Amino acid sequence: MSTNSTSALAVKLFYVHDPMCSWCWAFKPSLDTLRKELPDRIHVIKLLGGLAPDSEQPMSKETQSFVQGNWHEIQRRVPNTEFNFDFWTQCQPMRSTYPACRAVIAARQQGEQYDDEMTLAIQRAYYLQAKNPSNKETLVNLADVIGINKKQFEIDLASEKVERILMTELRQRRTLELNSFPDLLIVTATKSLLIAPDYLSTDVMLTTILSVKN
Repeated sequence: MSTNSTSALAVKLFYVHDPMCSWCWAFKPSLDTLRKELPDRIHVIKLLGGLAPDSEQPMSKETQSFVQGNWHEIQRRVPNTEFNFDFWTQCQPMRSTYPACRAVIAARQQGEQYDDEMTLAIQRAYYLQAKNPSNKETLVNLADVIGINKKQFEIDLASEKVERILMTELRQRRTLELNSFPDLLIVTATKSLLIAPDYLSTDVMLTTILSVKN
């Protein structure tokens, strides 16, 4: 399945996400199934959304409460989604997801397959292992977990190239007016259509996507 480079005439399915977006974590099983069911004519293009910009300020108590509330709401609406609430007592939460977004791009520099692998590694670290992906040390360790070159990853993580790619993806997301996380948009040569994420079944999403002709 293609993730970034596509023909100008291809049917494209844009997927906007952030590795530290809890709703994206909840959507992952449904997304994985959907991607397996899509025909080859549908090219998936993942765009990093940049949920929260760089900041060295600790997350406020109000924001912590809001995010934890989202976790509880997700568990109510998507029952099989797991969260380790020890994160909130074992880590210093930061309201910054750009480092994690850069980590996905930096991993991608060593192979397209590492885009998905780093995204999943960040999600598991954050939601299951109570580790903080806002911290560089956590991200570098995750590079080792997925089997890429840690030194090269660390160089790429701080590089102008990775920053430029992130800003390009953020601009493309805004141009497409995709402001939710997760968000799906199918685009052909003549039309575009938002696809509502379904966290429990792929049936409606797949039917809608397949109904769009180039």
